Amino acid sequence: MAGGAREVLTLQLGHFAGFVGAHWWNQQVRSAGSSTDAKEPPGELCPDVLYRTGRTLHGQETYTPRLIFMDLKGSLSSLKEEGGLYRDKQLDAAIAWCGKLTTHKEELYPKNPYLQDFLSSSPLTTTTTPKPLIPTEASIRVWSDFLRVHLHPRSIRMIQKYNHDGEAGRLEAFGQGESVLKEPKYQEELEDRLHFYVEECDYLQGFQILCDLHDGFSGVGAKAAELLQDEYSGRGIITWGLLPGPYHRGEAQRNIYRLLNTAFGLVHLTAHSSLVCPLSLGGSLGLRPEPPVNFPYLHYDATLPFHCSAILATALDTVTVPYRLCSSPVSMVHLADMLSFCGKKVVTAGAIIPFPLAPGQSLPDSLMQFGGATPWTPLSACGEPSGTRCFAQSVVLRGIDRACHTSQLTPGTSPPSALHACTTGEEILAQYLQQQQPGVMSSSHLLLTPCRVAPPYPHLFSSCSPPAVESIPVFGALCSSSSLHQTLEALARDLTKLDLRRWASFMDAGVEHDDVAELLQELQSLAQCYQDGDSLVD
Repeated sequence: MAGGAREVLTLQLGHFAGFVGAHWWNQQVRSAGSSTDAKEPPGELCPDVLYRTGRTLHGQETYTPRLIFMDLKGSLSSLKEEGGLYRDKQLDAAIAWCGKLTTHKEELYPKNPYLQDFLSSSPLTTTTTPKPLIPTEASIRVWSDFLRVHLHPRSIRMIQKYNHDGEAGRLEAFGQGESVLKEPKYQEELEDRLHFYVEECDYLQGFQILCDLHDGFSGVGAKAAELLQDEYSGRGIITWGLLPGPYHRGEAQRNIYRLLNTAFGLVHLTAHSSLVCPLSLGGSLGLRPEPPVNFPYLHYDATLPFHCSAILATALDTVTVPYRLCSSPVSMVHLADMLSFCGKKVVTAGAIIPFPLAPGQSLPDSLMQFGGATPWTPLSACGEPSGTRCFAQSVVLRGIDRACHTSQLTPGTSPPSALHACTTGEEILAQYLQQQQPGVMSSSHLLLTPCRVAPPYPHLFSSCSPPAVESIPVFGALCSSSSLHQTLEALARDLTKLDLRRWASFMDAGVEHDDVAELLQELQSLAQCYQDGDSLVD
């Protein structure tokens, strides 16, 4: 692998994970083929951590995500499971036959104009298309409707026994998801694809799992994490548990299933991962609906997966910076160890999107405006972080021009704060975190590289923003927080109130009553890890 990249293999499990992943891959700085462009100066982020080079059957070089993605039948729309870079295997086999050939093809879905426009462009020049066709929000039904990245033929694996659409044949329960990867054909296929990607890596630092928590994919994710832990001991496994929002009281079965799937998923993923972080724009993981979170500088529709996933992908692209750096990266294992001491393997995420820096302001000016309050919007459905305790944190601020890092005071002027007296942006950020959370273990990174939000990213920005925003500064954080004590205990309390006899269909999917009793014990034990008063400095 060029440049000695510390490679990461990504697993996306579920349809909402597909939405988040599509935005995230679209946001990456380099697309197919540009990794070899000698004219482009090296950036702060190493794309080879997430991407791999390859070659088609025709000898054409490719640059695709190192990705395995599982979704349900009917979720691809008109995208082929093998992607668009390589020739169709069935077609190649048919061409080998020299006799008379008749082909009958059933067009299940109408051609997506956006997808057709993308596939018709060269895979090596997708970022230089002068004016690519941009899908309208009304046209977006599934994640492939706005994906602007080519995938390798070994990336997508459909679970054909369950349906994406309709009320019948759905992957609704944790036990169903677990049973999928207990079937030899799916387990062996996943293992084969893992070996394919892992064996070509020079230095595999670990795996990141983007997994839907609200449905049966929580069980798929739990079995996948268990397999990774067994097969690749010592590698980092960071799991992002994804929850679309919002939900309503009137959907009783869906809400109960969501609660059970989330609880089982969190506990089992925590057992087999180095670190687990729930990601959601909802206000709660429990049964009681809470309004979605508010961003001061964003206008989004919480009912649209296209909007919610864009925001979560932006946060994900920021908080994963430490293990994707070109220079002095923090390994996944080291990041997880720093945040998960004393059994605290679940963390929360937060972000300011976009980071506000008015014309003429410096970084100290902007940070001082937050006062003593926790600045970022919570993204883990664990309530407001104000009044809670942080045990350890990893913080990334990106997209601030170097000229704005420090305060340009007139000689002889007294600095209005300690931040204004600092001489570098890195010193300012570290000093700010120390003021906010004295004595807390903090890791911070300051990058010039902004987060890309070019179309098809939705225009979520306030009316004061220019109509064509291409990139934004973002302030993101991962935190081991005492807020998880209340969140996990509340989750356990909701579970104890359930009459499981009413939800026999969930239990029939492969979960025993003893499993629920054990789940409650595990949740309560995990919650105890986050009681206020346990930190590195005690």
